[in-house]
Amino acid sequence: MGRATDDIEDLLRRHAPQVLGALVRRYGHFDPAEDSVQEALIAAAEQWPGDGIPDNPRGWLIRVASRRLTDRLRSDGARRRREETAAALTPADAFVAPPPGEGPSGGDPSGLGRAPSEDDTLTLLFLCCHPALSPAAQIALTLRAVGGLTTAEIARAHLVPEATMAQRISRAKRAVRGTQFRQPDARDRDQRLAAVLQVLYLIFNEGYTATAGPDLHRTDLAREAIRLTRAVRRLLPREGRVTGLLALMVLTEARTPARTCPDGELIPLDEQDRALWDRTAVAEGTALAEEALAQGPAGDYQLQAAIAALHDEAERAEDTDWPQILALYDLLVRRSPDPAAALGRAVAVAMVHGPRAGLAEADALAKAAGASGQRNYRLDAVRGHLLERAGEPDTARTAYRAAADATLSEPEARYLRRRADRLDRQDQPDG
Repeated sequence: MGRATDDIEDLLRRHAPQVLGALVRRYGHFDPAEDSVQEALIAAAEQWPGDGIPDNPRGWLIRVASRRLTDRLRSDGARRRREETAAALTPADAFVAPPPGEGPSGGDPSGLGRAPSEDDTLTLLFLCCHPALSPAAQIALTLRAVGGLTTAEIARAHLVPEATMAQRISRAKRAVRGTQFRQPDARDRDQRLAAVLQVLYLIFNEGYTATAGPDLHRTDLAREAIRLTRAVRRLLPREGRVTGLLALMVLTEARTPARTCPDGELIPLDEQDRALWDRTAVAEGTALAEEALAQGPAGDYQLQAAIAALHDEAERAEDTDWPQILALYDLLVRRSPDPAAALGRAVAVAMVHGPRAGLAEADALAKAAGASGQRNYRLDAVRGHLLERAGEPDTARTAYRAAADATLSEPEARYLRRRADRLDRQDQPDG
């Protein structure tokens, strides 16, 4: 029963953005559509374990959510005005949701009429990245509506209070209210592309290493980010940034089978059994990375993909081409002030020039982060690793424990405490 429930939860999470996109396409209102989708998801979670998963789960969810939304609109005093607005916003070729009480018709098993030809989730993604929104609002709204993250998860990822993030998302929904739900034209699409790619990158990162909770990896989010990035690439096959981002995701996700022990404990990159890596994905990602670099000037995603390819191509950790990785990080940090890139460069410096040289870089980053109040637990984790390699167990132990106390990820916290405990045992005298 537990496995069946998990399967249903995965299915609902995967379909939720598509169902929301379908309702927003039809009615043009974010808030009531999202509420109705949540009601449909709850109904499914209650009914499907006993009744079984319907043949067309997406159609079932859209039908139920449409009925709930129709009831909500009909009960409102401004029903006529809202229906007229929704009708005016609906493209002529959009699907028509069935009225409450009507079942499937005309050989359409979902009861939806003619389904839209394009992916509603992708259209929703570009809508969430509307130029009327600030970059922060674009990211927050997309993570909520498309990525399926809770407001609390988004707030943790952005290091802001949950109430602040809830207000930001609400304002973003109001800003796009009434916007026609359609694919943007070519010029508008290009303007939104940077925000779209950043959002997809964040969704993937949250899936690959969850910011909080008992699980290290959220497969549903990582796969959805890859699926959406593939869809964007179909729109823009010669855009190097898109190809580079897809390459980075595929190369990173290829390592997933080796990232954890059977009990779920984290295994760092240099200790992973590389025979477990998905070599088909590595080959695809490497080819995409090469294609991305040939598609124009090397941007952030292309450079990160090239770094990931160098890691994945090494059969053993000691075969990694660290001088080339350091050279790529040098280019990357000159382009972008991203703290994660600077921290990655510090590790590369340590691997090429020794742990003391890497520590000097990490300490400079720690000083800058302390001055700005934006110190991240990953910085302490890296310092702990470099201090351990430099033969300073006491300070390494302190750094590991500081990182463990700061992270909200339970697997990462356990791994960091285990490293600290191991140094404790090494310090104890024999006998």
